[in-house]
Amino acid sequence: MAKHSRRYREMIAKVDVSKRYSVREAVEALLAAGHKPKFDEAVEIALKLGIDTKQADQMVRGSFALPHGTGKTQRVIAFCEGAIADEAKAAGAIEAGGEDLVKKVADGWMEFDLAIAHPSMMRVVARLGRQLGPQGKMPSPKNGTVTPDIVTAVREFQGGRIEYRADEFGNVHVAAGRASWDADRLTENIQAFLDHLRSVRPATVKGIFIERAAISTTMGPGLRLAV
Repeated sequence: MAKHSRRYREMIAKVDVSKRYSVREAVEALLAAGHKPKFDEAVEIALKLGIDTKQADQMVRGSFALPHGTGKTQRVIAFCEGAIADEAKAAGAIEAGGEDLVKKVADGWMEFDLAIAHPSMMRVVARLGRQLGPQGKMPSPKNGTVTPDIVTAVREFQGGRIEYRADEFGNVHVAAGRASWDADRLTENIQAFLDHLRSVRPATVKGIFIERAAISTTMGPGLRLAV
């Protein structure tokens, strides 16, 4: 414990890290133990899934609109043309366009968090694989960022729709809200995400799907969930 800050040690003394909490209990315990830092911490959920990531049919990846968003506004761009580009900007996209936007990104502009593309644009967006791929910003149908409904996607992702993807060890880590929120909003977001994950369980997965789950604030201890 000596390597942790005083604030962390004070927080962990107020919770039971050996206990498996219900979602509601864990949220209330985190909020009660919290010492407010100079920023509004994220409340995060981390899960270990019982999947074999070497099997293509067991990959878990997608996007999900949390009931109350994440509390953070994302900078979204949209690869689309004509009237759809105008509608995307009206919906909140910081940039929208076709080949002109592709060229702007290819020339080095990366001042955005997420890119959405109309299916008809992927033939030209594919050129940006080297720029967008390493940063996880390449549009993909698997996470809902390649879609004909650009306007809805812009609104949802800008307002807090999350992307998730299991890593090579089967871990999933996402933000579920902010520490300044009340327990109701946080509980609803976390429970909704857990329910969503269960709904996308690959058919070939045997045994326990969600092996472990925990929630924490950015700088606080993790509390295990009874899942």
